[in-house]
Amino acid sequence: MPTLLPRDTNNVPLPAMRMKSDCAHLINVTSSSARNASAFDPKTRVISLYATGPVHLRFGSSSVTAATTDHYFPEGLYYDVAIGGDDIGQYSHVAVIAASYDCKLYISEKQ
Repeated sequence: MPTLLPRDTNNVPLPAMRMKSDCAHLINVTSSSARNASAFDPKTRVISLYATGPVHLRFGSSSVTAATTDHYFPEGLYYDVAIGGDDIGQYSHVAVIAASYDCKLYISEKQ
């Protein structure tokens, strides 16, 4: 049976990964943009996201902010996202804003 692996920004499949120790993030999501307090590890290439409510996301640097026009991410979906690759820079933060109501965004860095 085929397996769908996450792909990096160069569209190269990444092998199945495990969660990194001490690299879990929690963002309390409201109607104001919020982002992860500490940057992702520079070696992290994939993060997993899970939101307890619908949100909008934007990836970037430590100053990134989210708006309701950014990428929509639904409630209850566990999803892996590539945040960097060898040939391009890595995103250090994700900003998030509520699409409907306050919720939480759980983030796990993977190795």
